[in-house]
Amino acid sequence: MNLPDDLPTGTMLIDNVHIAPVAGPEVRSGHIRIEGDRIASLGPGPAPDVPGATRIDGGGCLATPGLVNTHHHLYQWASQGLVQEATLFEWLTALYPVWAALDAEVVRGAATAGLSWLALSGCTTASDHHYVFPKGRGDLLAAEIEAAREVGLRFHPARGSMDRGESKGGLPPDSVVEELDDILAATAAAVDAYHDPSPSSMLRVVVAPCSPFSASAELMTESAALARARGVRLHTHLAETLDEEEHCLEQFGVRPVDYMERLDWLGPDVWFAHAVHLSDGDLDKLAETGTGVAHCPSSNGRLGAGIARVSELLRRGANVGLGVDGAASSELTPLVGEMRQALLIQRARYGPQALTARQALELATLGGARNLGRQDELGTLEPGKLADLALWQVDGPFTAAVADPVCALVFGPPPPLALLLVGGRTVVAGGELRTMAQDAAGRAGAEARGRLAKLAEGAH
Repeated sequence: MNLPDDLPTGTMLIDNVHIAPVAGPEVRSGHIRIEGDRIASLGPGPAPDVPGATRIDGGGCLATPGLVNTHHHLYQWASQGLVQEATLFEWLTALYPVWAALDAEVVRGAATAGLSWLALSGCTTASDHHYVFPKGRGDLLAAEIEAAREVGLRFHPARGSMDRGESKGGLPPDSVVEELDDILAATAAAVDAYHDPSPSSMLRVVVAPCSPFSASAELMTESAALARARGVRLHTHLAETLDEEEHCLEQFGVRPVDYMERLDWLGPDVWFAHAVHLSDGDLDKLAETGTGVAHCPSSNGRLGAGIARVSELLRRGANVGLGVDGAASSELTPLVGEMRQALLIQRARYGPQALTARQALELATLGGARNLGRQDELGTLEPGKLADLALWQVDGPFTAAVADPVCALVFGPPPPLALLLVGGRTVVAGGELRTMAQDAAGRAGAEARGRLAKLAEGAH
């Protein structure tokens, strides 16, 4: 597919393309008409003639909704490749002293590289869970928001927090936690400054204490009250490892999901990262309350955390999206690749009918949109929805041998990304980032890594 460097916004017609809309039947050879930032129509056959429209031949391509990443830690781009053989708690204990040296410059560079990498893997909307805020290191949340604006992705930063350091029975060292009142004030200020609830919003803020082993019960309940008073969503880690389950039983006398229920942290405005170690009753409780899950298969495998019961959650009607998780526990993981990981791992545990290619695609699109509360705008290709979509080149000399293009996308290695649109704006074309210099984005991540290493070394 030959495309100009900067496709104009306005009316865009994509012709001769296989459409996998996620909602509704697939179209083997059809068209998509985009007006401004919205999908105006789609269907079989060629697009109608529209004077002045930009026409794109999508021959050999599969059109899908843009992928939605529902769990990440972008700052960790600067600490990849460390602590390679460790459990979650061992890994965190080793890396907290490194992350204590973070500053806004490191976060900006890491977020630029991480978001660019997501875009190149078909992601149009990303949520990031940032929970380390060393004092006097600049405005870390603002740094990643600026990076998202430059890369051009729809962004849902989750203002994380930790107030349970080692002296209070938590896992992180006291040097990386904040005081409760400071957290609540900073979180409220972030919502007030950045959250945009309007349709087509490019920026929505989430309230996100880190985890049961690093956030006090008071922080969890006060954060939930704050989020609900301001109409924003809630996110945290939960049930990632057996260590966490043992911690909850020892500290609180209940398992993680029951602890969340006690704190009023179940509901359709909440989604949990990982949710690996769930009982049958936990599965039912998440489904009944509408609580979502962000499944991160590569990170769970890297840390030996276990296999989430995704197939069983789906059978119960629970919502599941995908996340790449922090780059330091999921090095260079592309979001498109997490579809394949999710499918293979579920089948390894439950058999070959556990998850289909189209279910995996739904996890990466509509499932993610539901976690973020944006299923009315994102996650499917339908008239009236935002023009966030990906075109995958599936007619290459090798991929063309796969008869089913959705199978080619999910079962095999990621095919080339021909085009990525966010609200009708070109972010990737011909496999290259078009919103900023791709090499510069990569260098920003490498420079962030070097800077963090020097800062961490100087702190000891």
